[in-house]
Amino acid sequence: MTGFSRRAVVSGLAASGIALSALAGEGTSRFGFETVERQAEALARVSFDTIVPPLPAPLAALDYDSWRDIRFKPDRAFLGEEGGPFRLQLFHRGFLYPRPVAVNLVRDGVASPIAYSSDLFDFGRTKLSEPLPADLGFAGIRIHAPLNKPNLLDELMVFVGASYFRFLGRDQLYGLSARGIAMGSGGEGEEFPAFRAFWIEVPAKDADALTIHALVDGPSLTGAFRFVVDPGETTVVSVTATLYPRKDLDQVGLAPLTSMFFIGEADRGHADDYRPELHDSDGLQIAAGSGEWLWRPLDNPKARRISSFSDTNPRGFGLMQRDRAFEDYQDLEASYERRPSYFVETQGAWGEGRVVLVELPTDNETADNVVAFWRPATPYSAGEPVRLAYRVRATLGGALHPNARVLATFIAGATASGAARQSETNLASRLKRRFLIDFTGGDLAYFLPDPAKVEVVASATVGTVQATSITANSHIGGFRAALDIALDGPGSTELRVYLRAGGRALSETWSYPWTAA
Repeated sequence: MTGFSRRAVVSGLAASGIALSALAGEGTSRFGFETVERQAEALARVSFDTIVPPLPAPLAALDYDSWRDIRFKPDRAFLGEEGGPFRLQLFHRGFLYPRPVAVNLVRDGVASPIAYSSDLFDFGRTKLSEPLPADLGFAGIRIHAPLNKPNLLDELMVFVGASYFRFLGRDQLYGLSARGIAMGSGGEGEEFPAFRAFWIEVPAKDADALTIHALVDGPSLTGAFRFVVDPGETTVVSVTATLYPRKDLDQVGLAPLTSMFFIGEADRGHADDYRPELHDSDGLQIAAGSGEWLWRPLDNPKARRISSFSDTNPRGFGLMQRDRAFEDYQDLEASYERRPSYFVETQGAWGEGRVVLVELPTDNETADNVVAFWRPATPYSAGEPVRLAYRVRATLGGALHPNARVLATFIAGATASGAARQSETNLASRLKRRFLIDFTGGDLAYFLPDPAKVEVVASATVGTVQATSITANSHIGGFRAALDIALDGPGSTELRVYLRAGGRALSETWSYPWTAA
């Protein structure tokens, strides 16, 4: 590490978004994504500093309400100088956001840091006992744009906390989050690499998209990221990233998404609540490299559950919100029906690996308890750069594929309708279950007059599929498939169901893990 020191790197980063250029031999070259790559590479050559600069005493004492009351003044927003459609606001440090983040503007290839000033903020009822230092930095950034109306600036995108970011399409409300990178999610000792600096390119007056560059730093890696956000009915964020591992990475998660699932239509045992469902996402959608589309309903499990879906060169995956009616939630404030789905579309060959789904138990709707990401089969080697590209779409609906999709999943005892319920203390009854899956869309309406032509293709990794059936469901313009599954003893099985006619798949594949205890 001759010629580099952690103190020089970090202090240079905090002072200026381009200060690392000198360390990396940049000189006075124009700013570009390569600039961030070189800074990330330089930062990876020194060990990660776990020490977070202490907050000034007035900020260290802030609680959530006091910190939230510190708001950026809209009339001080950046990026409006050229008359373009985007505006940049900043988050103040404090509460859960003690680490300083450097923010820079890039104009005509020249990066200039934004200096902290208390004049940028309205502190509301929050009173500080002493002045704040000029090198305080910021906690994150917020982007506004005319998303819903051409004459009104709405919040479009936010970067704050670790490597988290969220963005919206038209008529959407915040729900799930994306992350730049995940390390060790679902295991012990998870790391949370963080954005340490941002560079925002000042857009032209007629710009349709905004480009944001970011530097990530964490114990196991650094990274250079470029986000190009294109707002609209479906907002698309194109991500280019180069990772620089400090050590061999066998627990890395690429394009991670984080969400909340508390109660769904198949869940009757988690809460005494008047609202039928409570979730930001209700399923994992996977577009496999083979062309198969898979749907895994989310769950609030009794214990941590990690599911893996092996694939080669996946086309995409996402955490989706399919229940879009107010009646699904009956929540007048949260409006879960307007929470977006995020779908990741991979670009280039991602090789062999697996989509990993982590589901954690929760007893409330405020905790993010679901994570999905791609994990490569071969660990990344220390010192070897890794490059990847993908797009993330924020959508309220719309078909991702031409076949039928799963609308709902229900679970019941494997008994005839109207029969007496069997006691849950009876082991034999606990080892049998009936699953009902509603499929809609695609060509299913064509087959409604003759359901006999539609076949339920069902399988289980363990146990026996004792019966299947299919019934036309005119309420959704599709079909309700049912299967009865039985296990020989307590254990787990993975169920799969799709619809077929004449050898042609009519639907995506429903996948579900079931445990009988």
